[in-house]
Amino acid sequence: MHTCSPRAAEAFVSVNCGAFPETLLESELFGYVKGAFTGANQNRRGLFEVADQGTIFLDEIGEMTMPMQVKLLRVLQERTVRPVGGTSEIPVDVRVIAATNRDLDRQVTEGTFREDLYYRLNVIPIRVPDLRERREDVPLLANHFLKKYAPGAGKSIHGVAAAALEALTGYDWPGNVRQLENTIERAVALETSSELRVELPVERAKARAAAAGADGATSTTTVVGASPVLPEGVNMEDYVAQIERSLLQSALGQTNGVQVRAADVLGISYRSFRHLMKKYEL
Repeated sequence: MHTCSPRAAEAFVSVNCGAFPETLLESELFGYVKGAFTGANQNRRGLFEVADQGTIFLDEIGEMTMPMQVKLLRVLQERTVRPVGGTSEIPVDVRVIAATNRDLDRQVTEGTFREDLYYRLNVIPIRVPDLRERREDVPLLANHFLKKYAPGAGKSIHGVAAAALEALTGYDWPGNVRQLENTIERAVALETSSELRVELPVERAKARAAAAGADGATSTTTVVGASPVLPEGVNMEDYVAQIERSLLQSALGQTNGVQVRAADVLGISYRSFRHLMKKYEL
């Protein structure tokens, strides 16, 4: 949409609204002035100002808190932004594209999403079908993600195994394309052969249930993506790093990329989660 528009020569800026706590999201979108808070050592432009004359993509808009919704509505109505700690308004001309996996109609009814902001955003709605409604795309996407992640992982993987493609196509993918991408990236990181084999989330759940039943235990802890047989000459530090990376990817897939919720799933602080994300360059 951006590249085919008159704004193509200007900036395209993307931000995941669920990846930041409310205070950080405000400064990310609107910028801040020097001295606005601890650590604000200089003025910084917000993403709305960076995207002036271009396009800003607000991903996971349904995760935005009510106070932030009020501030965003004001920007859309007035076409100006006020940096955190600032007193002057900065005019901006930005096309806004917003996306969410949530049912905003339902959120409006429940009072968790502002009706006035919803109608301000819902000018030209585009529904992207769930991945399970277009299963023919799964093999194409799986091979695309394999080519994307194999070189960076230093793996010579020539293709996805036929049985794996069949399993991938038959899975319902509640997390849609993002979950498929995380699954392929995890499989690439753990693969030791020239053909990609994939363990689906439902298969891991069945394996955990079977292990619990065999041991007669009421609960069990299983490391996601850990192989029951260690590869020959395994490096423990690298292997643990792969598992940590796999857990991060699984949590992101389960929460549709919302980092604050992914940290909760893993039982760690958001700060620790961000540290690990930076460590593994996710």
